Amino acid sequence: MFSLNLPAFDAKIVVRDGKRSIFDVIRRRYVALTPEEWVRQHFIHFLIESKGYPARLIAVEKEIQVCGMKRRFDLVCYDRQAVPYLIVECKAPSVVLSQAVFDQAFQYNLSIAARFVAITNGCLHFCGEISGDGKFQMLAEIPNFCG
Repeated sequence: MFSLNLPAFDAKIVVRDGKRSIFDVIRRRYVALTPEEWVRQHFIHFLIESKGYPARLIAVEKEIQVCGMKRRFDLVCYDRQAVPYLIVECKAPSVVLSQAVFDQAFQYNLSIAARFVAITNGCLHFCGEISGDGKFQMLAEIPNFCG
């Protein structure tokens, strides 16, 4: 697939009816292997293996309501009290991480209200923290799990 700026992991990939699928450890099933899914799966493993996020506290591609419209977030990590801690918007490696991508993540976070908001295309990752007074501050890296 693509070379990413994320640690490698033992990806379980199968080909069925000429289409490649990858095993998602969160959803516990094979899903279509698109460029965006390649990034999402690498980021999931990065969060679990490098940042200490418990797999059981990660949700993948769940439907939410944003301004009355149905949307799907990529990843939401919860703390141990089931409060959203980190929302991550994943894009394919070919997608530029523009202001529009951040805007999408923040729009989704209106419904989620996570403390941290991150975007990634697998090559670049940006993350920031929303303080109690609503101010956003960029961070040098994705935070470790502290929930």
